[in-house]
Amino acid sequence: MLAYRINSNGAKAELCETTVPSPGDGQIRVTIRACGLNFADLLMLKGSYQDTPEAPFTLGMEIAGIVDEIGNNVTNVKPGDRVAVFSGQGGLAEYGVFDSDRLLPLPDSMSFEDAAAMQIAYGTGHVALHHRARLQPGETLLVTGAAGGVGLTAVELGKLMGATVIAQARGAEKLAVAQQAGADHLIDASEDLRARVLALGGADVVYDAIGGDVFKAAFRATNPEGRLLPIGFAGGEVPQIPANHLLVKNLTVIGVYFGAYLKFRPTVVQDSFATLFRWHAEGRIKPHISHTLPLRDVAEGMRLMKERKSTGKIVITP
Repeated sequence: MLAYRINSNGAKAELCETTVPSPGDGQIRVTIRACGLNFADLLMLKGSYQDTPEAPFTLGMEIAGIVDEIGNNVTNVKPGDRVAVFSGQGGLAEYGVFDSDRLLPLPDSMSFEDAAAMQIAYGTGHVALHHRARLQPGETLLVTGAAGGVGLTAVELGKLMGATVIAQARGAEKLAVAQQAGADHLIDASEDLRARVLALGGADVVYDAIGGDVFKAAFRATNPEGRLLPIGFAGGEVPQIPANHLLVKNLTVIGVYFGAYLKFRPTVVQDSFATLFRWHAEGRIKPHISHTLPLRDVAEGMRLMKERKSTGKIVITP
């Protein structure tokens, strides 16, 4: 089978032929129909992601497909079932073996592409805004990097949860995508973020995927008792937070790492996915997929994401 792998520590990823894996105890093998790309994949290519597996491994964190074979002691699924799997690795291949407790039954109404695009972006957004920040109707939500994979879903979810949404992104095309997802106010990345947000009354919740100077400006535009969610650092710089400013304005900075909940409190992820899949079935949310590419073009997908030439999600279809 074909797989996009890092075969040794420090080596470059490459599309190569490898053996079709067999499921072990408690595992399933999936014929992969779609795999969503994530910024974390780029970090894994550099070896800088906090959960980068030991080489050799296949990249690809979230997949959807059809169960091909089951191992011993698997009772929650059978061959032929349509499933989504938040795998963390192994998705950029024609087949993948995953622990059966990581799968979700896929509703007939949901395409493989939507399922592969939804899990990390929508899961992160929902857990961050609902479970961690407790976003309330009528509050103002500022989303930075609002046309990216996690940012765009935060715009959509924030609006669905009753917030007034301020979206920051670079360029008219990306801002138009954020507006279509429900943003009430648009700020170009070239503008003074702090001044614009304060002119709109300040932010009660900040959902920041950029870091660096963007986080600093958003921090200074947050209202008293506001909550800030550092989601990622696409800008490259991890911001340092002045604790004395937290005291003066009674601010709260809330860490969010969606994948960690699978290890210490998986019910949070399960409950979130149940809500998100229901909203999708009801037509209340819909993943924005800017590019769908075959597995042979996965390097092009990585390039588009790295150069920020995509909006929403890029999905690979083996």
